[in-house]
Amino acid sequence: MHEIPRTREAEDAIRGCRHLFKLHTIGLGTFLQRLFSTFPNSWPGFGLLLLRACLGSALIYFAIGVAGKPQDSATLAPYLIAAVGGIFLLAGLWTPVMGTLVALDEVWIAMRSPSRDDTWLHIFLAVLSVSLAMLGPGAWSIDARLFGRTRIDFDRTRRRR
Repeated sequence: MHEIPRTREAEDAIRGCRHLFKLHTIGLGTFLQRLFSTFPNSWPGFGLLLLRACLGSALIYFAIGVAGKPQDSATLAPYLIAAVGGIFLLAGLWTPVMGTLVALDEVWIAMRSPSRDDTWLHIFLAVLSVSLAMLGPGAWSIDARLFGRTRIDFDRTRRRR
């Protein structure tokens, strides 16, 4: 077997090329995968599923309650954003992005709310949204299926040859 001698200049050139190559290949999937630390399963995953379900249903419920009252489109828009965000959070799709968007939207609603009780409710929903954005969706979500890490079993692939 012929061995190629390694030089310091060649190794530095290879490292530099790898670095440039990696900068140009970052796609949406790897970007979203980096937003999650893990996709927990079992009890922590079930807890995140409950958190997503409660937050998403509360966002949709309050948006439907406001949408049933006659209002102009400027006051209805934040509630529609919250409802769409709630649907995405229920499904576990784009959880970090939607959690952040819903949190900003809920703070916007809280600042415009005339009632003090409504203000605290929307701040609570904003805090839950930020928490969910930081924790991630869990293993039982669309994000886990699309962007989760996969396990490759090398023994099975070697046997097929």
